[in-house]
Amino acid sequence: MADDLGAADTNLGGYSKYHQTPNIIKLAKRGMYFTNAYTASPLCSPTRSSILTGQNPARTGLTAPTCHMPKVTLKATVKNNASPKDKAIGTESVSRLDTKHNTLGKVFKKAGYKTAHFGKWHLGKAPYSPLQHGFDIDIPNWPGPGPAGSYVAPWKFPNFKEKYPQEHIEDRMGDEIVSFLEQNKDKPFFINYWQFSVHGPFDAKKKLIDKYSKTRDLTNPQQSPTYAAMIESFDDNVGKVMDALDRLDLAKNTIVVFYSDNGGNMYNYVDGGTATSNAPFRGGKASMYEGGVRVPALFIWPGVVKENSTSEALIQSEDLYATLLEMAGLEVDKQQALDSISAVPALKGEAGSRQAVFTYFPHEPGVPDVLPPCTAVRQGNWKLFRVFNDGPNQEDRFELYNLKEDIGERQNLAAQNPERVKELDALIEQFLIDTKAVTPVKNPKYNPDFKVKNAGWQTAGSMKYSRTEAGMQLRMNGEFPAAIETYEKLSFPAGKYQLKFKMRSLSASGKAVIKCKTGNDYSDSDSYSTDVKDDGLWHDFNIPLNSTEPITGIYLRPASSQGVVHINELQLVDEKGNTVKAWECTQAKKKAKKKSVKKK
Repeated sequence: MADDLGAADTNLGGYSKYHQTPNIIKLAKRGMYFTNAYTASPLCSPTRSSILTGQNPARTGLTAPTCHMPKVTLKATVKNNASPKDKAIGTESVSRLDTKHNTLGKVFKKAGYKTAHFGKWHLGKAPYSPLQHGFDIDIPNWPGPGPAGSYVAPWKFPNFKEKYPQEHIEDRMGDEIVSFLEQNKDKPFFINYWQFSVHGPFDAKKKLIDKYSKTRDLTNPQQSPTYAAMIESFDDNVGKVMDALDRLDLAKNTIVVFYSDNGGNMYNYVDGGTATSNAPFRGGKASMYEGGVRVPALFIWPGVVKENSTSEALIQSEDLYATLLEMAGLEVDKQQALDSISAVPALKGEAGSRQAVFTYFPHEPGVPDVLPPCTAVRQGNWKLFRVFNDGPNQEDRFELYNLKEDIGERQNLAAQNPERVKELDALIEQFLIDTKAVTPVKNPKYNPDFKVKNAGWQTAGSMKYSRTEAGMQLRMNGEFPAAIETYEKLSFPAGKYQLKFKMRSLSASGKAVIKCKTGNDYSDSDSYSTDVKDDGLWHDFNIPLNSTEPITGIYLRPASSQGVVHINELQLVDEKGNTVKAWECTQAKKKAKKKSVKKK
């Protein structure tokens, strides 16, 4: 299983033209590629828990990747409060995978398999580590969200050191697995190879970064040489493991499954842009849109699964529990696998058994295209979001998309299809009841007039606004007007100006509108609009602001649809080309706090 690898990050399906994944393509030729594979969550730990337990995060309460945090929480609850800008109060996630679960590791171990976990875990340190969940071996026995310190040695794993200078952690994991296979080739084994790649921190082998720097295309939203290099190291070790299975004559009797834990990372800033793009899918890691939960998936089952085949059947990460056990001829624990539906019929070329996919994420991290706390269902070509308490009067808000016609989830059809909304929402309601999900509640302290202020600008209308490494991040959920305006009173004489800035849209489109304030009011006669391209690339905007009266403020509506934009290098320039006002759009990286050492 890859970490944060999006559906468009590999060469599967012909998606990525920049990243190179020849070993994943070789793997696909051995088995079946699922084009409609989903994760149970848009973030890592919940998805990982769903695979091991066969249960949706809504049921286990493990809905956020907090398993590396010190606090041990084994029961989900509603949080005590929320900011007055938030319409709902979200939930507090379980922070460890409870050892009460009869995990895949335990089932295979009991059946006589030698069990081993390699790579990322992120479900809790001892007494919640792989060793307590049925695995005989855990290398490197690390509970963190990513590799310790870096991918390229020197690492910072407490009890796991590199064998040579600048050893790559994935190369080492591949070597450790090959050694395990050589030692256990004569007995049944179950291996979790949960790669650290391609999660942060963003570093890679220099020679590979140099390689991808030469083929970088700035017109392609996938343009990070570092990220592409990380993907190649990940792919190299997929090949290393498969080559070992072939060499040891084990491949003909070994089931191999490849999955990712969530969509690609589109919010960390790497090499001057986002780590990757999930286009044509909307959103990415932490988002409930397709880019956050649709992932690449391959199943190799020698003698059963047709080689180089494709399935459009719906599958979800919790289905791996029942599927793997049925493939191995082991009994499925029905009391444990409450949400797991075997994909074996689809693997045999028959119709898939899963009729609907449910995702549940009652949180709102401040990243692009993340919705407020919500849940979603996909059935057939239709996908419905129930966004808790997000309507104008804190009622639930709905977004409905036809994925066959609108794979990018741009056209919300909820208003035009009330019966479809009602039908799919009934499925959501039953899902929440069945899983006994702890759900968000209405925020009694919500203030519709609350304005978020940052860097000289404030929200005007329904808008989520923050500063990031990429610049000002403006997220519009569909209620308009959604804009920002200056809150410090400006004082510039009448005349000709230009508002200059760089902007990229990750999902918003239509018209951007800019207005001048003169006195206490915005004048429509001084209103200007410009087209916004939804392509994930930076574009320069030079908007004329010609005012016959002194300018006291500026209003900016970044688009006329829902979605996310980033703005950078924002400045007001007079007719002589002088910058009369500039705004700091970016948020500097937080520096790690140094721990103080008390002297004895």
